[in-house]
Amino acid sequence: MTKPKWLLLGGETLLGKEIRELVEEGKLPVTLSLASAHPDDIVLAPGEEDLLVMQPLDKNTIEDADVVLLAGTMEAHKRALALAHALPQRPAIVDAVCDFEDLPESVLRAPILEKEPVVAQEYSIHGLAHPAAIALARLMSLLHTQRPLRSSVVTILEPASERGKEGVDELHQQTLTLFNFQQMPRKLFDAQVSFNLLPRLGAEAQVSLEVAEHRIERHLASLLGPLAVPLPSMRVVQAPVFHGYCLNIWLEFESRPSVDEISGWLKDAGLDVRGADLEPGSNMGVAGQSGITVSDIVEDRGNARGIWLWLALDNMRTRAETALLTAGLLSRKEAR
Repeated sequence: MTKPKWLLLGGETLLGKEIRELVEEGKLPVTLSLASAHPDDIVLAPGEEDLLVMQPLDKNTIEDADVVLLAGTMEAHKRALALAHALPQRPAIVDAVCDFEDLPESVLRAPILEKEPVVAQEYSIHGLAHPAAIALARLMSLLHTQRPLRSSVVTILEPASERGKEGVDELHQQTLTLFNFQQMPRKLFDAQVSFNLLPRLGAEAQVSLEVAEHRIERHLASLLGPLAVPLPSMRVVQAPVFHGYCLNIWLEFESRPSVDEISGWLKDAGLDVRGADLEPGSNMGVAGQSGITVSDIVEDRGNARGIWLWLALDNMRTRAETALLTAGLLSRKEAR
């Protein structure tokens, strides 16, 4: 049987690296090739341990692929999409960073939450749901099934790696310059992120926490809407960490279950639930781990229906796993 051919754009990015590692670790029965944003030459891109051989992004490269995974720059993604549109038989497109979610042919994907096959047009773009939206949707849908929710409030602590290698590098350089009493770089965030918590970034920032909030809200509405789960109120806060999301969550139930009941329901669903005898979930603790860690489940002393809990997940691992699950489903569909 011929192995499906997957083409990864952005193999040198943080997300691309995570996808490559998961394919290798899982020994997935696919042929994974890398493509650069350049149309003419084979590119040797620096990886962490060796050079990555990246094929030129041209018609032949796209035409040879069964699935194209977009994990690079917007410029490269636009070129890949234009090349795919010009082909009589297009490859399936997995938009791992949701660059094209506003296009009418884009369909939101979160395979871990999909109980029925997704109905999509033949040449749809499969955009991945935000990792925080996937985690919240999974948690809230599980609990709502057991005991109806009335309302919820979520504070999302966002890591620098959500801005790619540039975000990680700027946080690192800010930390170094602070210790050396030098002027810190602010090109990306236009604010001091190191040793700081921020509800918004600087006026000249290349990124925006508000954009992240709106994206998570949109994705949650799509994931939870069909289940009639009340949508949470939320804020995204920039955290001075490199990797991993942490979420502080308040849930109001119609009738509050016990902490033991909540822990049991989540454990039965396969979540990593940490009791008081274990270390709490943290962005460091979930690094390189799959799934969701929930800890510090406590009753709200000021509200008889309220529960507080803490949730942590690896943002890059969640995105990469969602990308591979989506690509696998599309490959299976193509093989039929």
